[in-house]
Order: sequence, then structure tokens, then C-alpha cells
Amino acid sequence: MSEQSNPDDARPEQDDARPEYPDTLPEYAERVLEVAELIPPGRVMTYGDVAEWLEEGGPRQVGRVMALYGGTVPWWRVVRADGALLPGHELRALGHYRDEGTPLKEASSAAEGHLPRLDMRRARWDGGERADGHT
Repeated sequence: MSEQSNPDDARPEQDDARPEYPDTLPEYAERVLEVAELIPPGRVMTYGDVAEWLEEGGPRQVGRVMALYGGTVPWWRVVRADGALLPGHELRALGHYRDEGTPLKEASSAAEGHLPRLDMRRARWDGGERADGHT
């Protein structure tokens, strides 16, 4: 019988194989989430608006933060610039928008899924009270 190596011998130690997950959020993520919490009910900001407000990053970076960490804040208030509801979360978001009185544009019968869009002209928040309690 030939000597065989144990499959576990070929694996690196568990500590080396696992990526590090810090106990705290990256600073940029914290700042994005703080902005999301400032958006008043019934209003929205786009991913680009948040990045511009922070004077850092861009829409994709804000979107990534929201995708990874946004469940802890009113995520439905940070939206796409075209007013389309977040794919995969349309009905949950729509419930929040209706509860908060967020302005919507009813969908035409030709629209896929007949879902409304946000009325960005009326719903968009410019962060007007940004100096209140924010540094």
C-alpha cells in the first residue's frame, strides 16, 4: 500500500484562507449611510447626489456601499437617477414610497411590470438642511 498524503495537508491554515472582516465599517461607507439617514421621508437622493454631497466617490461607489451595508438605513431613499425602482426590491420599495407619500409617476400600460417610477422632479432632495447636525 502506497503512502498517501492527507488532503488536509495541502490546505493552508484556516486563518490564512479566510479574508479579514473588520468589526467596523469603512469610513466612506459610514459617511454614505449617514447621508441616507438624513434624507427625509418622502424624498430621495440619487447615488450620484450622495457622492456629490460627500464630495467623494461616485455613483458606483455609493451603489456598492448601499448594496453591501444599506439594509441598516432607509435604503429606498437612495435611488437611480432615472427613477426606476431597485431591481429585485421593487415591491418592498414601493410599499415604503407609498407609506411615506413619495411622489410617483404611474406606469403606462406598456411599462414592464406596470410598476411606477419615482417622480424625480418632485421627490429629489437637495440636502438643503445639510448644515443641520452634519459636519
